[in-house]
Amino acid sequence: MARLRAPRAALALPAWGWYLWFFVAPLAVIVWYSFGYKPPIGTSASSIGLDRLSLDNYATALRPPFGATFADTLRVALTGTLLCLLVGFPLAYFLATRVSARWRGVLLGLVIVPFWTSFLLRTFAWRIILAPNGALSSVLQDVGLLAGPLQVLDTRGAVQLGVVYNYLPLMVFPLFVALDRLDPALREAAKDLGADRVRTFVQVTLPLAMPGIVTGLLLVFIPLCGEYVTPRVLGGARGLMAGSMVAGQFLTAQNWALGSAMAITLILLILATVLVLGALALLVRTVVRARRRVDLEGVPA
Repeated sequence: MARLRAPRAALALPAWGWYLWFFVAPLAVIVWYSFGYKPPIGTSASSIGLDRLSLDNYATALRPPFGATFADTLRVALTGTLLCLLVGFPLAYFLATRVSARWRGVLLGLVIVPFWTSFLLRTFAWRIILAPNGALSSVLQDVGLLAGPLQVLDTRGAVQLGVVYNYLPLMVFPLFVALDRLDPALREAAKDLGADRVRTFVQVTLPLAMPGIVTGLLLVFIPLCGEYVTPRVLGGARGLMAGSMVAGQFLTAQNWALGSAMAITLILLILATVLVLGALALLVRTVVRARRRVDLEGVPA
């Protein structure tokens, strides 16, 4: 007797159900709210006008001062992602190629140790470190590097420092996985063929580590664009980013329609940035491969 078998796709039904209920459905609600308007004063804070739909909220979200905040958010996110890559790649390369297997797990554990503490507490700790009357400020003044107290808190520079600290492990781990999988024989072969260390790194190590680089860039850039805690704690009024702006529309201004439009604008901005940078990366790779191609026409067999 033949047994009934469910299709293999049925195994993915719980995941699809979770995805649709907790991601697609809330996103659809936000999109719908973004076409509404703020209700009159005196109505429920959770109500929203949807009897007349328009794109006015999106136009408002792109006008000053909101548009400038989106631009600043993108600038902080791109800079922070690039700094995480510049700091994380040498660290991951060192762990993958220079540390023995005996100590590799210990050092990787030290990289993840900050995640054992609350994200909020780690960020507040930087207020103590960067305080004008703190220990770091006193040391810098004692050695003559500063003429006065350290004035970093409540600036965009403090936000930049905080996001790099908080998101650096998300860059290190995918880079380490990609570099750890590289066969050392490939680098040795490149050296045997006359390539120096720089050429071996550029033409062998870097291309093979590209999947880890792309993964790390996405893991850092996407959540960094929606960062809320770090700008509020370390940036103050000068560190305003899109996440805080969206929260302000929902919690303070009680303008759910405009807040929804800002949230969708931020999502579209992230998606557009990823697509543009991805297209540029593919173009660069195509040009590099074309330059490396060997023309065999006219070469005798």
